[in-house]
Amino acid sequence: MTNRLYALCVHLLTATGAVFAMLAMLAAVNAQWDIMFMWLVVAFAVDGVDGPLARKYDVKTNAPEFDGVLLDLIIDYLTYVFIPAFALFSSGLMDGWTGWVAIIVITFASAMYFADTRMKTKDNSFSGFPGCWNMVVLVIFALEPNFWVSLTLVTVLAVAMFVPLKFVHPVRTARWRPLTLPMALAWTGFAAWAAWVDFHPESWAHWGLIVTSIYLVLAGIAQQLLPQRG
Repeated sequence: MTNRLYALCVHLLTATGAVFAMLAMLAAVNAQWDIMFMWLVVAFAVDGVDGPLARKYDVKTNAPEFDGVLLDLIIDYLTYVFIPAFALFSSGLMDGWTGWVAIIVITFASAMYFADTRMKTKDNSFSGFPGCWNMVVLVIFALEPNFWVSLTLVTVLAVAMFVPLKFVHPVRTARWRPLTLPMALAWTGFAAWAAWVDFHPESWAHWGLIVTSIYLVLAGIAQQLLPQRG
């Protein structure tokens, strides 16, 4: 296979995220939350591997007629933002006005963030919370906190999208990558496990989600507080 063909295959791999988004949405419409999250986890895994492949096969040079960044952003908005927000609203975990506030805040703030040209830092981390609402909503489904806790979490993270706090990219942030990447892989595994058992409250997956989520949220901030020497 030529490099051009490899590059085209990478674009096709990225585009499968749109199919997984549709399958997740169909499950969400039918309130099949476990199936919805399984498809979102699959889309999350694809999103984790297509970037390194795109850089390896230099898609900008070998298949420039397709904008991989734009394609990725479109699919990310569906799988990271739109579908999780719909699930949070439709599931009843945030009833009444809190649900309306949540979906409006999540979709509006995320649209602005995804269009922000300052979203990446020099070390390839994210500047501000990167709109990973799929992860947030999955944890809410697993733990089922009080709706006030959920509303506070949504509000704080929405604000955090536009403040100069650093959030690590599991693959591209070089610092602490030997720990961050396994944590991200573990989160993916725990998420799939939690969805597979339909968020059973006694599943050990919940503890795994808590530990890995706390690390992924705070690692970048910790790096800001502990500047790298040399």
